[in-house]
Amino acid sequence: MHNMKTRITELLGIKYPIFQGAMAWISDGKLAAAVSNGGGLGIIGPGNADVDYVRKQIAICRSLTDRPFGVNIMLKSPFAPQIAELLAEERVPVITSGAGSPRPYLPRWLDAGCKVIPVIANATMAKKVADAGATAVVAEGGESGGHVGDLTTMALLSQVCDATDLPVIAAGGIACGRQAAAAFVMGAEGLQIGTRFILAKECGVHPTYKNLILEAGDTDTMLTGIRLGHPVRALKTPFSKNFFQSEYDPAITDEKLEELAAGSLRRASVDGDIEGGSFQAGQVVGKITREQPAAEILQEIYDEMQVALKAAARWVD
Repeated sequence: MHNMKTRITELLGIKYPIFQGAMAWISDGKLAAAVSNGGGLGIIGPGNADVDYVRKQIAICRSLTDRPFGVNIMLKSPFAPQIAELLAEERVPVITSGAGSPRPYLPRWLDAGCKVIPVIANATMAKKVADAGATAVVAEGGESGGHVGDLTTMALLSQVCDATDLPVIAAGGIACGRQAAAAFVMGAEGLQIGTRFILAKECGVHPTYKNLILEAGDTDTMLTGIRLGHPVRALKTPFSKNFFQSEYDPAITDEKLEELAAGSLRRASVDGDIEGGSFQAGQVVGKITREQPAAEILQEIYDEMQVALKAAARWVD
């Protein structure tokens, strides 16, 4: 199979222009290495974890692969300044960022030779990070799991492609080759896929999490946290339904809601706790029907995408 050439594969030196999304407590060094070894870009997702955790996961990843990999920094994390410095010191090949503006850190990262690819949720943000020297952007639609913006991938992607000359990576609502092909037709030069990689064999998340995804259908995710101003998409479970009801209870303060949410992703990913865990997943969850090695997931998406793109030519005069 030929390598697919886009600006993303050329810039990063990867075979397939496919990133594995950074999922806190799920995307560790082992999963990232498996995706990178399979020809994509594996990304470590520390979430709110501390510097030592990040350093350890980078070491694990480097012990398992000599291919490029990435680390995501959540800029709202209390440890963000220390982690930002660590990523520069470690000369991490690719840095993706979310939950805030990476602009204060960009000069340091670029000086260290890191490629910086912020995750953005609107065209204005795309312009701002482009002006600040970003390498590319991930345009993430609200279909994705975890923290989401308002715009769907379909609406967001072409507007971001219009707003910037940087390569654009499409995220949110992509789990198969046909969805990937649609993103490329709209102007994307890469894809970021999260939920499907939870079912990678190399993903060490709690088995309950994997089983819930295997059993879920197309309408089995919901948004919570809208009242708090940072909506999260997760599977419909006792926890998320209870949280949703609490949001509409005026007797429950915002502080109390934040307390309910605290630690819920860890309880899902590490403990498999249905009552107290937030099992974050995207709207494509109904398409994910089996566990596979990461390399096989990448190959399958790429092969399906080639078939879909070739088939699309039948609509052309």
